[in-house]
Amino acid sequence: MSFVTELWREVGRHLELEESVRRIAPMLAEHWPIDQLIVRRLDRDPLRLTTVAMASCRLDEELEPLATRSECSAEMAPKLIGFLQAGKAERFEAATRTLLADILLPSGLGGGAIACPLVADGHPLGVVLLVAHAAGALQPQHLGAAQELREPLTAAFENDRRLHELARMREALEADRQALLSRLERQDITDTVVGEANGLRGVMQRVEQVAPTDAPVLILGETGSGKEVIARAIHARSRRANGPVVRVNCGAIPAQLIDSELFGHERGSFTGAVATRKGWFERADGGTLFLDEIGELPLEAQVRLLRVLQDGSLERVGGHQAITVDVRIVAATHRNLETMVAEGKFREDLWYRISVFPMRLPALRERPEDIPALAAYFAQRAGQRLGGAPLVPNERDVALLMGYPWPGNVRELAAVIERAAILGNGKRLDVRTALGTFEPGAPAARRPTTVPPPSLGSLPPLAAGGPANGASVESLDRAMIGHIEQALRSTRGRIEGPFGAARVLGINPHTLRARMRKLGIEWSRFRSGEVG
Repeated sequence: MSFVTELWREVGRHLELEESVRRIAPMLAEHWPIDQLIVRRLDRDPLRLTTVAMASCRLDEELEPLATRSECSAEMAPKLIGFLQAGKAERFEAATRTLLADILLPSGLGGGAIACPLVADGHPLGVVLLVAHAAGALQPQHLGAAQELREPLTAAFENDRRLHELARMREALEADRQALLSRLERQDITDTVVGEANGLRGVMQRVEQVAPTDAPVLILGETGSGKEVIARAIHARSRRANGPVVRVNCGAIPAQLIDSELFGHERGSFTGAVATRKGWFERADGGTLFLDEIGELPLEAQVRLLRVLQDGSLERVGGHQAITVDVRIVAATHRNLETMVAEGKFREDLWYRISVFPMRLPALRERPEDIPALAAYFAQRAGQRLGGAPLVPNERDVALLMGYPWPGNVRELAAVIERAAILGNGKRLDVRTALGTFEPGAPAARRPTTVPPPSLGSLPPLAAGGPANGASVESLDRAMIGHIEQALRSTRGRIEGPFGAARVLGINPHTLRARMRKLGIEWSRFRSGEVG
């Protein structure tokens, strides 16, 4: 069997480029005086060469770290593209490096190398480097034989590209599925930008300006003002719209798991790492990563995040291979990051990196003209969920809503409308009761600023006409708990089927389970008969 045939067979066995390179390198060393095999990919925007695979020709040798990327200036671009398109191998010595060698060879590489272009259908893909540590080890007679490597190594490169493209598509589909499930469970979040022609007109103009670029965006605004909706609007209007949009709540990740969540981990890298796991950056590859509440990240995590944003590459926990990611960053926070920088709680260099294009999202009280449209939108959805038909706020409802200060912003408005629909049994809106003690024109001190947290103890039943004689109103969560528990009692804990609680409540069983998890309701108590 000829050497080239053996090489083709090895390439056909492995789809991942790194595995192919690791197995091919010792085979090449039997025919050439080389020590390493390196594959570098041509990136177009910006123009540069990125190392995507490298292996030693001796299995017991540990590779020295080399620069991952070689940036190409505008004046060097024609020379690099011309060399790659010509498809002819050339020999370079580290001692007499040329401008072309400075681009082709990673900095820190000694000895000499033969550079063999990889070209498919007339399009340059990258370059393969046959590296010899000893100066002068590679001679002109080795060039002809190196040309035989072009086709099998191009095939290996293309196999790997297709494999990662399929993986990226799977990740995008999974991210979209998770986003859809998240929106089903979190009904207050929507991709629709209500108010883009009124109170959010200025914000949407800036969205249209920045969306076509890859510039990092920082969205500033109060909690509940709709920062995630604006982040999704930026993604939907960008060239990455067909890629995944992945949301990470930086304040909800335990400090000890931040690295694993953001960058992923290798199998066995720590106790409990039973399988290799991709982090949020890899899952968002080719799309947008929305870093919500970025001001909650600890300083140690800020350092590692900054390194990824600067280099565009990362290493999984327990891994040693640099992984290149193509991710657009949109961050959001309700905190004053400038003050945090001055206090030493947020890194100044990270602040400059993420705030290339800052956007301030106005609070709901600053754009009251959007309240009628938002109320109508949330009422329509609440009515369809609870009663099967959309609900419409009347003029008195709108007047009550317009007079309220909305300390919880759009999220609080969505909760109030949901509460009003529940109090109206899904057939009408009881906005006055849903707003509690608030009356238009009342002193600010009387206006509620927060909704009291629900208690999971025994709850009194809701009166048919709402509270009487000025009695306090239950929070939305308390009302939902009582309603769901009553349905579970009547169905003896059964959730699905014609006699299940989901059918009684008129909602999907998966949605009911999600609500029960969120509210802390344990169905087994009702099935076992502990609750009468």
